[in-house]
Parts: sequence; structure tokens; C-alpha cells
Amino acid sequence: MSGAVLFGRYAYPPNELGYCGPGEHRQLLEQVSARVDDGDLRRLVRGFEGAWPYLELIAGSAGIVDPLDSRVVEAYWVGNALLDGVDPAAMGRSLDERFADRVGRRSFERLVDAVPAGAVPHHSFHVFGVYPWLGLLRGGRVDEPLRVLDRCRIRWGQVVAIPGDGRAVVTSRPLVWDGRRLLLGVAREERVQLGVGGLGLAGPLRPGDWCSLHWDWACDRLDRARLVALRRYTLAQLDVVNSQPFPGPAAVLA
Repeated sequence: MSGAVLFGRYAYPPNELGYCGPGEHRQLLEQVSARVDDGDLRRLVRGFEGAWPYLELIAGSAGIVDPLDSRVVEAYWVGNALLDGVDPAAMGRSLDERFADRVGRRSFERLVDAVPAGAVPHHSFHVFGVYPWLGLLRGGRVDEPLRVLDRCRIRWGQVVAIPGDGRAVVTSRPLVWDGRRLLLGVAREERVQLGVGGLGLAGPLRPGDWCSLHWDWACDRLDRARLVALRRYTLAQLDVVNSQPFPGPAAVLA
């Protein structure tokens, strides 16, 4: 699968909701569902200003010319060994260029404290370590920011049933807040979207399959290697953020 199509699988759910990327979410879904990688799809993908610099950072660190190389895209959304080759100094410079002026110097210093602790350009770090400092989660209730953090990360779930209504029943572990740390809670069932109007992201799924989840959609089927990688990098970035003296999640959840 092309990297642009793979990127679209993960980028479509928040794009449909209007959270990020260009406004042509229907076109994005159509091209991803048909696996059509062309200039239009690449133009749409470059419009995801939050993710694109991470792709450039991962690709540049690995000596890969195309930020939409499938290995680079997989590293950002799921996780692979390319993340381990990113120089922490380059990670820090990238964060500085993008966020120092947006979050304020004090908050930014707390954000970059995570870099020497092991932060890598994985989507989970952006969700747990960066997003809270952008000031977009403050709503006065813990449950709403926590729900956004949980849905915005890439989750993994196992398919329990496919009722035939365009959805799948999966079991997954939600984020919970214990007053100091973000943790994974006890697995519970949820319903996720497989397709709409004959268009979908993940391709065929069956009960017993593991899949990646973003917001209310199943994005891709996960083989064992990618399932292990997604778990590994997600848990590692949770550890990094939880270890900080002033973790971002505490700023909006405590």
C-alpha cells in the first residue's frame, strides 16, 4: 500500500470531524477507499499541517527522500524502528520551530523536557505531550478532555462481531486518569465505523482480527508486528509524559 493511502486511512477520521486537514474529506475518503495515490491525494495529505512536519523529521533522520514513504507514515501513526533513529536535538528543534510561540515559553519548556526523557515523533506523543499545551482541551470537565485524548490517539482493538450495519464491535482499553497519570483502563466493548456509502478505510475485517482505531473509525488491520509496535510506542510515550514534573495532561485533567 502506498504511504499516501496509508496516511489517509489514519487522517480521515479527524478530518471528517473538521479537526485537521483540508476541507475535502469526502474526496479523501473516496481516494483512500479506492487506494488511488495520485497528485490530488498527495495535495490533500500535505494539508495536514500537524502531522506533516513529523513526517519530514522522520524521513530526514532516516535519509528517506519522500515523507510519504510508507515506512515513514507507518512510523508516525503506528510506530517502527525509524523513530529510534531520530536525533533528540532534531526533535527539540522541530518542536521549537512549531510550538514555542504558540504555547508560551514556560509551557514550551515543560513540553521539551519530554525530549531527553525519550519523546519520539509518534502520533501518541503529539496527543499526550503536545496537544494539552495548545490550550484546546480546557472545558471545565475532566471527562471531555480525557475523551478527546483517548479518541485522538491511535488505539488498538480486537474485533468481536460485525453486525452488518457498517460498524464493528471491538474490545479496546480506554485511557483513564488516576489523578496523577494517564493509564490504560480495563478493556471494554465499543462500536466503530467500518464504512459509509460503500466506502471504508480498513478493508475487510473479521471477528478475531486486531485493528487500529482513530476517533470512531477502524483504520487498518494490524498484523502481530504492527500491533506490538503500536502498543510499545504508545506505552513508551505515556511513560515519558507521565514522568514529567509538569505533564501536559495534568494541566487539563488535574
